[in-house]
Amino acid sequence: MSEYEASRSITAPAELVFDEASDPGTMDAWLPQDVHLESADLPEVTVSHGADRERALMRAERDQLRVEWGTRDTNEYAGWLQVTGIEPEHSEVVVHLSFFDPDHAPPGAKVEQALHESLDRLADKVRRDRGDSAGR
Repeated sequence: MSEYEASRSITAPAELVFDEASDPGTMDAWLPQDVHLESADLPEVTVSHGADRERALMRAERDQLRVEWGTRDTNEYAGWLQVTGIEPEHSEVVVHLSFFDPDHAPPGAKVEQALHESLDRLADKVRRDRGDSAGR
């Protein structure tokens, strides 16, 4: 098994960060750029990686500020994202991925880079959306 984890601080309340991170309709804005999520009937989702499509499950627990996901038909991978409030206007986001078959896992450096870039895009999305609502 191969496991990867990344974290990032975000200047925003934890609930706001969680709302951005857990919305399947806008996840493409911060997920790795080659990963796309379609959700018609949660917890069932379809994840696309380039030309590959796979059925997955996604569950968001607002009371825990946690999102969990994993493949449905194979035991290929699973992951979670946890938001923690540090102060009223500061949060930490941790994302964790587990690949259960190391022979089918992407290269480690690519996964780590994708996790960090995704968290940066999530922070940018939260900042833009906060600016948009502050200007209304």
